[in-house]
Amino acid sequence: MLYQIFIDPFVQMVDMPDFLLQVIWEGFVAGVLYALIALGFVLIFKASGVFNFAQGIMVVFAGLTLVGLHEAGVPAYLALVLAIGVMAVLAIAVERFVMRPLVNQPDIILLMSTIGMTYFLIGLGEFVFGGEPKKMITQELGLPTGSTEIEIGERGLVILQHIDIAAAVIAIIMVSALALFFNKTRIGRALRAVADDHQAAQSVGISLNQIWAIVWFAAGIVALATGIMWGARSDVSFALEIVALKALPVLILGGFTSIPGAIVGGLIIGIGEKIGEIYWGPLVGGGIESWLAYMIALVFLLFRPQGLFGERIIERV
Repeated sequence: MLYQIFIDPFVQMVDMPDFLLQVIWEGFVAGVLYALIALGFVLIFKASGVFNFAQGIMVVFAGLTLVGLHEAGVPAYLALVLAIGVMAVLAIAVERFVMRPLVNQPDIILLMSTIGMTYFLIGLGEFVFGGEPKKMITQELGLPTGSTEIEIGERGLVILQHIDIAAAVIAIIMVSALALFFNKTRIGRALRAVADDHQAAQSVGISLNQIWAIVWFAAGIVALATGIMWGARSDVSFALEIVALKALPVLILGGFTSIPGAIVGGLIIGIGEKIGEIYWGPLVGGGIESWLAYMIALVFLLFRPQGLFGERIIERV
């Protein structure tokens, strides 16, 4: 039995390298999308020092807004622009009615406020768009469809879905742009200062109101892109909020303050859970994909709680 669990999967990998590549590709795409979700969490954490529990429902709400506007007769690209506008309004509302009254409050208060926002957006989304899953307007937005087949050896074949390739390219572009924004711009440095100490940032003339509005809008754009990509692979529904919780182990692996860490953590989780489910799942009763990410995160919490790229926090007492 132990021999089967530990050895047989590796034998299968060697015997069928084309299938292994297919599994790795599927895991890579899932990891990229996990990383996109985690990126929204990183943005908020960098600016406020709090875990934004509402990022998952923001992904759903952004996707539903886009699809709902199109179903109401708005052309696809205009619906995309209007959806961006909705996320901008949401960012301003969050800053004005949630973040501004809670300046200098304990982190747990800010966390609880994001939980409250989650349930508010769930209720608003169900009231406006209904609770039924909706199909993403992939073709209307000009996103690629179809697939490309790559031959591996004499009989091997790897199938690459064009929408998955587009998702990977878009994720790489967004991550690169945000990394440059944080490290090379004045606003990016101000964001890091705000995360370190609200009062100190205010004392040197940094506007918390402006910074928080900018970062929540950026997180909204990331949420919209993530909603489009996830919706293109499946329907847009409130079930995506559960998928978004995979961002938590991604953040634990990569570090809550690291943009590159979100990518690396996402890839580790995405590829790891796919390989675990396909090769070890049948030997242990299946279901590995639902819990492996959290087990990996638990190991990191025990031995490296700051993550691969996170900063070690030292508090003087």
